[in-house]
Amino acid sequence: MCYDRYVSICKPLHYGTLLGSRACAHMAAAAWASAFLTALIHTASTFSLPLCHGNALGQFFCEIPQILKLSCSKSYLRELGFLAVTACSSFGCFVFIVFSYVQIFRAVLRIPSEQGRHKAFSTCLPHLAVLSLFITTAVFSHLKPPSISSPSLDVTLSVLYSVVPPALNPLIYSLRNQELKAAVWKVMTGWFQKR
Repeated sequence: MCYDRYVSICKPLHYGTLLGSRACAHMAAAAWASAFLTALIHTASTFSLPLCHGNALGQFFCEIPQILKLSCSKSYLRELGFLAVTACSSFGCFVFIVFSYVQIFRAVLRIPSEQGRHKAFSTCLPHLAVLSLFITTAVFSHLKPPSISSPSLDVTLSVLYSVVPPALNPLIYSLRNQELKAAVWKVMTGWFQKR
């Protein structure tokens, strides 16, 4: 998504060559393969942990930090090593995203017309907002101190970073459709007028 925004704003004349169907297929395959491999490694490592504090989790989502709380052996260090590798690769993606958005904002601020800048920002800012929500809640969920951990906070954070961003992306892109935007506006104004 970020690379798509970068190419469309910073290199619009090369959009077709840089983001053809072949390039999109390669990027999607790389993302799916790396996510599958990471999930497979974490799942295999997590299932090999001996659990001595029971097997009931305090939340709906079966996440690695919750399972590590149930582990009783020092073998969880192996899983922490996998988490560190995942964090490093995620940090690499984060640096790429930040670099792309710096380039995007530099290009947008050079657009001479106010309308052009507004259109470019309206294309990028919703994606950046969803990405920021995902990153901040995921980081806070996994790096918060155990002293402020509670089952309701853990579930809320899990929903915020695993359910809300994927649900918001289609909504954001569909709201760019003028007909849908007009229909939503009509429903909202009708709802507010009834109140």
